[in-house]
Amino acid sequence: MGLAGGVPVAAFAADAQRGAAQADGPTREEMVSQLAEMRAQMAAMARRIDQLQAEVAGHAGAAGATPVAATAPASAPVAAPAPVTASAKAETPVVIEWKGAPKFETSDGWSFKVGGRINLDTGYSSSPAVGAPDEGFGSEMRRLRLRVEGTVPGGFGYKVETDIASSSAEITDAYLNYTDHGLTITAGQQNNFQGLEELSSSLNTSFIERAAFTDAFAFERRVGLSAAYHKGALLVQGGVFTDNAEDLPGKNYSLDTRLVFMPRIGKTQLHFGGSFHYTDLNGEDDTLRYRQRPFEHFTSTRYLDTGTFSASAERGIGLESAVIAGPFHASAEGYWQKVVRPGLADPTFFGGSFELGYFLTKGDHRGYKNGVFDRVKPAHPVGEGGIGAIQVNLRYDYLDLTDAGIVGGTQKGYEASLIWTQTDYTRLMFNYGHLDYTDAAYATASGSRAYGVDVFAVRAQLDF
Repeated sequence: MGLAGGVPVAAFAADAQRGAAQADGPTREEMVSQLAEMRAQMAAMARRIDQLQAEVAGHAGAAGATPVAATAPASAPVAAPAPVTASAKAETPVVIEWKGAPKFETSDGWSFKVGGRINLDTGYSSSPAVGAPDEGFGSEMRRLRLRVEGTVPGGFGYKVETDIASSSAEITDAYLNYTDHGLTITAGQQNNFQGLEELSSSLNTSFIERAAFTDAFAFERRVGLSAAYHKGALLVQGGVFTDNAEDLPGKNYSLDTRLVFMPRIGKTQLHFGGSFHYTDLNGEDDTLRYRQRPFEHFTSTRYLDTGTFSASAERGIGLESAVIAGPFHASAEGYWQKVVRPGLADPTFFGGSFELGYFLTKGDHRGYKNGVFDRVKPAHPVGEGGIGAIQVNLRYDYLDLTDAGIVGGTQKGYEASLIWTQTDYTRLMFNYGHLDYTDAAYATASGSRAYGVDVFAVRAQLDF
């Protein structure tokens, strides 16, 4: 007997019986199939966890992290960890910060920075001397320097700086150093250790030019090997040097040492130091010549000049002191340069300076770091709602190049400066100097070699 749709009654009964069985739950065969499928999925998950764990171990291994092994059900097969590919290895992030120019640095000790400076000078000099070739207006690109510097893992550092202000490039700094627990060893073209103002960067001096004796006695960078130890308020420096890189090859050598005590009492920074310099002249022409410009560099006229004289060695002793107390600072230096002349009297020449300075803007003071004057950072710079830092300075500058039959002349300089530091990296400097000469290299129309010279100069400065 059939139904109206043509379906046999027996088939309909079988379907009804299977439907009733499914309503009561899955059959044994279906349960076995589902469990097998679930076990396969769990095994795949375990293999993926192991792979991810291996990748995490590759990133954390450099930091000493120990990965925790993933576990899977005992019944699930565990696949071997997948190999770590090159793309999964740890990469040290590069931090970029701005310090006048971009500085790139990593946490493992690498760093790299490009920088430089521009000093553009102009001014006017007036003198009663006859035949002084560069009286009147003058100007020059005093410095135009480019540099690269940075650090290398292991405590190493480097710096290469070139001055391209003149027609040919000149190396100023080119050295490699190593620092460990306050000890720094430096090899290459570098500053030797001849006084506070000489070692302070030209970016941070309170006058356009340093005191006259630093140039007259030919203080300059030289190629050599040096060591410096700094701990607390004590700084000890020393080294063995040859000539400046521009004068090599050569046979001269020098020894330089400097000792500085720089205690800080409350907010007052004190500085006391001394230096010793010895040069042995071993060139084919063992001669020296000391001379000096009038206050500024844009003129080539030297009113003080010993002329060329024979010598076998020179010995220099310097004393230095300074104090920075809020907006006020003072510094004083003296330097005695003795020349050894076999068979002749040994002359001793002397130079020294004393200066006072004061900031007219609130919150500003002179910078100081590691035994030298450092950057002035205006408390209220231009561009941030302020007018920058305004500083006034006075200096007495003395130089005597006459002794033991050598007549190079004597200078007494009375100098003033006004400095407007707009930002950490820009300055305008206005300088005036009156210099009284005795035994000058040039004479007046009446034949006198005792007279005064007036110089006014301006510098625009940028560094990065």
